[in-house]
Amino acid sequence: MTQLKNHYKIEASNFNLQQYLDRVKFSGEIELTLAGIKKLMQSQLFTVPFEDIDVQAGKIISLNGDDIVDQIVTKKRGGYCYQINGIFSLMLQEIGIPHYYIAARPMVNPGENAKTHFGIIATIENEDYLIDLGFGGNSIREPLKLSKTGKEIQQDSDTFTLLKTENDEYLLQVLIGKEWSNLYSFDLTPQRWIDFKPANYYNYSHPDSFFVQNLIVVLQNPLGKKILFKNSIKSVLNGKTEITSFEDEDLKSILETDFNLKF
Repeated sequence: MTQLKNHYKIEASNFNLQQYLDRVKFSGEIELTLAGIKKLMQSQLFTVPFEDIDVQAGKIISLNGDDIVDQIVTKKRGGYCYQINGIFSLMLQEIGIPHYYIAARPMVNPGENAKTHFGIIATIENEDYLIDLGFGGNSIREPLKLSKTGKEIQQDSDTFTLLKTENDEYLLQVLIGKEWSNLYSFDLTPQRWIDFKPANYYNYSHPDSFFVQNLIVVLQNPLGKKILFKNSIKSVLNGKTEITSFEDEDLKSILETDFNLKF
């Protein structure tokens, strides 16, 4: 695989591996194996929420590495793909897992969508894997082998498939009920960290942006996930779904109790 130069990646002078591991409640020894990276990935998925609360508040979303570390590690907040996958990239750099960045085209909503999503391709045990902790409620839950195309891939109660398209791109799908739903497409062209600045600006500021239009908070757990969308919470437990609604005045307490977010 193509290994990008370090200055092409996110950099942070304040990143400390042990502080990160404490934030994601990781215990034990770090292993540079598929099982070891899966454990690290799920430790973060189960503790750091995907959320766009600052976008909803009209704030600028910084791609500065120090700001991302401060947001997730110090303030114990979450973020969307750039922060969530960005902090994971900092960890991968620290432990020595080769990886590079890709730009992906979200396909959840109809219409012509730009490549506004950010993912990671990592080499683990001499195989290339897609790593993505930042696609909200439909994020994969462990590294997904790129060579495993055209097959159903079970990850806990979720089922994914990775297809190769006529344009030599990859298409990630998730099984919802009995239908396959497109998540996003991507190719393996390496991207620099700075390449995501325009897409990030669009995501936090443009009136057509999904994140400008909608409040969303997602926290995965070993048995499923919780998804807050606008004024409802979807709880998925062992593949079974329950949806409840709430009033605006209950939002703060719900963020604290269900998503470990304190303000």
